[in-house]
Amino acid sequence: MSFPEATEILTDSYGRTVRSLRMSVTDRCNLNCIYCHNEGHIGHSKEMSVDTIVNIVNVASGFGIDRLKISGGEPLMRKDLEEALVRLPEMRDVSMTTNAVLLKDRASSLKDAGLDRVNISLDTLDPDKYHMITNCRDGIFDKVLDGIHEAVDAGLTPVKLNMVLLKDLNDDEIQDMLGFTRRYDGDVILQLIELMDFRELPQYRIDANEVERSLMAVSSDVKVRELHKRKKYIINGAEVEFVRPVDNTEFCANCNRLRVTADGKLKPCLLVSDNMVDVSEASIDELPDLFRLAVSRRVPFCKS
Repeated sequence: MSFPEATEILTDSYGRTVRSLRMSVTDRCNLNCIYCHNEGHIGHSKEMSVDTIVNIVNVASGFGIDRLKISGGEPLMRKDLEEALVRLPEMRDVSMTTNAVLLKDRASSLKDAGLDRVNISLDTLDPDKYHMITNCRDGIFDKVLDGIHEAVDAGLTPVKLNMVLLKDLNDDEIQDMLGFTRRYDGDVILQLIELMDFRELPQYRIDANEVERSLMAVSSDVKVRELHKRKKYIINGAEVEFVRPVDNTEFCANCNRLRVTADGKLKPCLLVSDNMVDVSEASIDELPDLFRLAVSRRVPFCKS
């Protein structure tokens, strides 16, 4: 598939080119995870309209941004998500993060509307632990497993399972989770996530270096992704990646992503909140200059 060439590429003052957009489409969620940092939280019910979502992505595409990650809250709380997807411009990759509670009945319609793949949050294979981590009611864990199966069947692959590592809670389940992914013959990949401790939960913080050493010790091959120099470990035929956004200078130095909050603000940096640009009421003609402004505000989080 070929894509039209952008007439302008957005590059910040530190030489980082923006190629990816992460868009929160709601701050609503049907779970209440103990570690959640409310990525899309806007404190009230206002959400971007479908028209606003489509306009933002169209302008981003014009700047050569060809990868879109849809997030929340829980994106599937929006019943009009397929309507937005089908109106988006052609992009190299359109993915979504989801807890998969509502995915079973919508996997096929999402694929038909243009979604390429999904990241699914699953921190444990133990139903009791799952209920404790997510504060959900009985039966939800099985809905998530059904959602994973349906995502694979619908072709929303590779499905990436996001497992936030929690000390003394699920950090002994890595091998079990790898065994679970092997059942899908490469269509499901495990991503281990270092806890971003927004809720001050030091008791759950793992030793990231120790996790890396343990993965290295049992892997048959190690590959390095260009973005963030992130390592992928091959362990008995299964692939696992360790995501370290905390105190990671390479994460920041190689960041090519611009974010959008659920209420329509361009967020230049993951861990900075005082440099956002409001685009919620902007016309499509005003949006390009607002994109340029947001990119000009990007800063390195680690300034050492």
